[in-house]
This record gives sequence, structure tokens and C-alpha cells, in this order.
Amino acid sequence: MHDFCFTIPYGMLLIGGGFIGYMKKGSITSFAGGAVAGLLLILAGYLSLKAFEMKKNSSIAVVLQTVISAALTLVMGQRYLLTQKVMPAGLVAGISALMTCFYVYKIATGGNKISSKTE
Repeated sequence: MHDFCFTIPYGMLLIGGGFIGYMKKGSITSFAGGAVAGLLLILAGYLSLKAFEMKKNSSIAVVLQTVISAALTLVMGQRYLLTQKVMPAGLVAGISALMTCFYVYKIATGGNKISSKTE
């Protein structure tokens, strides 16, 4: 599976979660954090998609995705440990940890597999 197939929905999920946090609790920090992280992930996913279309790998995009998801894992994991609240801290930490593992795997295996078929 290609990284952009998961990254773009992951970014949209973070934006949506930040928006829901703002609507429910009035948390501007939640909205800003979700929007910034989500938009950066969507941008990285888009860069990776465009590189894939040109039959190249975008190592910058995968590294950016890894750094953002690892940071979210740490921040939201710490918040979960302090509050013991599954929503949103535990959920975001769990999803981000899975995504970090996926990105590390992509880096370790050389990125997206480029098909050698000609059209």
C-alpha cells in the first residue's frame, strides 16, 4: 500500500477531529493543532502522490509524515497518560502510533513501489 493512500485520510481525520473539539469545547488549540497537523499531512501525501505519478519516491514527504505522526504520538500519548481519556487523546495517540509504524516501514523498505510497466 502506498503512503499517500493512508496519509490524506489521516490528515482529514485530524482536521475533522480538531473541528469537532472546537465545536464541542470551544478549544481553539484543538482546532489549530488538528488543522496544522492535518494540512501538513495532506500536503505531504499530495507531494508523495505527485512523485508516485512521475514514477519517483518522495523521501521528503515520507520523512515529514513520520515526524508529524511521531510528534502526535508523543504529545497525545502523554496527554492520555495524564488524563486517562480515550477521546480524543488515546484515539489520536493510537492512530498516530500505527501511522508512525507504517511510515517507518515505508522508509525501511525503500518507499512506494514503482511499477516498471509501461503504458
